[in-house]
Amino acid sequence: MTDFAARRTMMVDTQVRPSDVTKFPIIDAMLSVPREDFVPVAKREAAYLGENLDLGDGRVLLEPRTLAKMLDALDISDDELVLHIGAGQGYSAAVIARMAEAVVAVEENEDLAREAGEALTGAGADNVMVHTGPLAEGAAQHGPYDVVLIEGGVAEFPQTIADQVKDGGRIACLFMIGALGEVRIGYKRDGHISWRQAFNAGAPVLPGFEKELAFKL
Repeated sequence: MTDFAARRTMMVDTQVRPSDVTKFPIIDAMLSVPREDFVPVAKREAAYLGENLDLGDGRVLLEPRTLAKMLDALDISDDELVLHIGAGQGYSAAVIARMAEAVVAVEENEDLAREAGEALTGAGADNVMVHTGPLAEGAAQHGPYDVVLIEGGVAEFPQTIADQVKDGGRIACLFMIGALGEVRIGYKRDGHISWRQAFNAGAPVLPGFEKELAFKL
């Protein structure tokens, strides 16, 4: 029988801590949430590998290092409301839930959304609400949000999402430029978002976050 708890410890010790992520809430959450319960059954053995995990339909669960470094840069506190876009089967939402006051997890794939709801309930993450709908529309009716984390690649950041961030709020976003990507942290001040580069990573571009093509006559 696979010792997933030992794999979880190894993930933190070999992928998270060496990436200069040492904040206790992040370490504690990633040691506590059973990642294997938030992936397709056939992928359970691969749950703790140091790479993006394919969820099907062009969607991935971000590698532990990328998620941990995003969370480190966002520095979420326990009185904040977080919008998590691209929830997949709910793993990252379960991790964030251990740091934030509440999480609204948006997923447009109905099968993934259903599986996320079941896994989150099983994990006791009762401060997460799964919202089923287009990723690029977010969930304005439950906002505005202190923090936004987008799980997947983005070619163009939608104004729709920017409008749902509180003034003074933060965004973690993985911008893909061709095959290369970089995570940037956005800070909203006076209605404007300024971005700073955090680190390099990669993931498929999420539906609705593709760059709009400019047609030339």
